[in-house]
Amino acid sequence: MKAFIVDRYRKKEPLRYGDMPEPVPGQDDVLVEIHAAGLNPLDSKIRDGAFKAFIRYRPPFILGHDVAGIVVGIGSNVRRFKLGDEVYARPRDGRIGTFAERIAIDQADVALKPRTIGMEEAASIPLVGLTAWQALVERAGLEKGQKVLIHAGSGGVGTVAIQLAKHLGATVATTTSTANMDLVKRLGADIVIDYRDQEFDKILSGYDVVLNSLDGATLRKSLEVIRPGGRLISISGPPDPDFAREQGLNWLLRQVVRLLSLGIRRRATARGVRYSFLFMQANGNQLGQITALIDKGVIRPVVDRIFPFDATNDALAFVETGRVKGKVVVKLR
Repeated sequence: MKAFIVDRYRKKEPLRYGDMPEPVPGQDDVLVEIHAAGLNPLDSKIRDGAFKAFIRYRPPFILGHDVAGIVVGIGSNVRRFKLGDEVYARPRDGRIGTFAERIAIDQADVALKPRTIGMEEAASIPLVGLTAWQALVERAGLEKGQKVLIHAGSGGVGTVAIQLAKHLGATVATTTSTANMDLVKRLGADIVIDYRDQEFDKILSGYDVVLNSLDGATLRKSLEVIRPGGRLISISGPPDPDFAREQGLNWLLRQVVRLLSLGIRRRATARGVRYSFLFMQANGNQLGQITALIDKGVIRPVVDRIFPFDATNDALAFVETGRVKGKVVVKLR
């Protein structure tokens, strides 16, 4: 089958378009004919080797973390899905590869595609939707009446997180550029900070939760707006000891991770704030709950551009500009 392939870890290296073996589904797998695949900054980081100490793929391997398509094969233990089902997923780490014509995915990672949207929109949701869910629902336990600051509100995670937080009854503040202020307001943001000429840490205070996806300076400033007992959740690092334990890292890597996050953890502790790093996990059950919210109109996908499959490298280059509103998708069928 045709696919976009990483032949070696190297920054900005174009993916090779070529042939790879057909996936063979295991007894717990569904074989999905891919109709669309979403792109994420994580794809670039994996290609660049940024996570190879934690999640190592042996080149050549197929890149891609988001998929929407049709079930064309099932393993002997599969009971949740049948041939012809329209599904979407974020395949688990170690089994990525959505920039291809087909992929085998563990049924536990898969959910039925929302009925109210097409394949391209569905492919934009899994990774960012699960990240927002695991940060705000699972990790933060966000409740009605609480206040949350979501950085980079016009990005992939931000566009979903704003809508989810509003559904949960929170007051939502977000940071974005002037050009995207109307977008985040339409998504439900109550307070919008233009990061180019406003300092969020001078304007906001008493927040229960901050979801950070930006740099270390923003992470440190975020502590200033959180109330004692609040939570600072970062999806951009630095990783913390809990992450190291969850990943089963060896002793040396656990010490490296501990040192990487030592500074922010100490600052957070001094302010009575709980810091945690979130590296989202594939979860078909949670994705099914997101499906229900999409079909009810609570969450609507934000897709900036759709590229043809043969332009996957162009699509990835656009993601790397950092100017994407919502998500970028490639279309196969």
